[in-house]
Amino acid sequence: MAGNEKIEVELGVRSYEIRIETGLLQRSGEILAGLLKGRRCLVVTDRNVGPSYGPRLAKGLQFAGFDGSLVELPPGESAKNLETVRFLYDRCLDAKLDRESCLVALGGGVIGDLTGFAAATFFRGIAFAQIPTTLLAMVDAAIGGKTGVDHPKAKNAIGAFHQPKAVLSDPLTLNTLPDRELKAGLAEVIKYGIIADQSLFEFLEKNMDRLLVREGEPLVEVIARCAALKAGIVSADEREETGARAVLNFGHTFAHALETVTNYSAYLHGEAVAIGMAMAAELSVARKSLSPGERDRIVALIAKAGLPVKLKPTDPPAEDLYSAMFKDKKLAAGKLRLVVAAGLGRVEVVSDASEEAVKQALSSAAG
Repeated sequence: MAGNEKIEVELGVRSYEIRIETGLLQRSGEILAGLLKGRRCLVVTDRNVGPSYGPRLAKGLQFAGFDGSLVELPPGESAKNLETVRFLYDRCLDAKLDRESCLVALGGGVIGDLTGFAAATFFRGIAFAQIPTTLLAMVDAAIGGKTGVDHPKAKNAIGAFHQPKAVLSDPLTLNTLPDRELKAGLAEVIKYGIIADQSLFEFLEKNMDRLLVREGEPLVEVIARCAALKAGIVSADEREETGARAVLNFGHTFAHALETVTNYSAYLHGEAVAIGMAMAAELSVARKSLSPGERDRIVALIAKAGLPVKLKPTDPPAEDLYSAMFKDKKLAAGKLRLVVAAGLGRVEVVSDASEEAVKQALSSAAG
């Protein structure tokens, strides 16, 4: 697996680099030493990732002069809550971190969100770095400074914007990623093709089989292309103030409602996003901004990635999902703000979707 990419997230004094490089994990300590003032750090990972990559990262940090420790959390979305953040505060104090210290997130999107939020709020904000080990985190979750935790009534309801000092992606860590997690990451990859890059969408149609077997060249290419798209969008709208960043939510309002009503336990985030994108495509057709043929291509590509496009028969009814959508943090003046496709590679944000059209989109995915 080859590849060496550097992408800048341009945010003035908060600018940082995304690096995508085979074998980068071993050099992470050296890179972070050049970015950080302090030499005390806490590596946050989970019990799945820690045994595989924790010792290697710890060795690199130690070689670069860091005095660090490592904490392993339970894996999965169920750990993404305030109780876990409080536990991290305790570990930060045990490790004697100070204002110049750093947290390092080693893992997927959940670990990145938790670690970033802890860093944003510990001593009113300390540095942190992202070392993503899942495809979903490499192409999306680790980039952009959104951090936070779930509330039982709403996903990502509690959080802060806090940009990392760097995002260091080593594609070799994907070799140990479970197939289900790889497919979940492909949902976000497909999203980028739908919202911003028709040529990427077409590349995925032609190369999905190669991605599913983790062929190095196409995998590195999609990581770099998606990371560059995310970096450009974040650079234009860091804190979701201009509306440019809202396009990243294609399918996500549907997905977050699904995750909430199933108690964050029935679907991986990418799986929920896959179903949410199928619903968003259906809504787009109803609004006549997307042709039925384009919708069929979107649904077919999602299915080709081995992702669900339909709800399970045991999932809550459309009415419950519709109610949960109104707990989404992107609500504006009590109205749903939804992202609809305006062809392949283009989307628009709307707040005038009728209740009937949204419920129809929800019902279209009934199992």
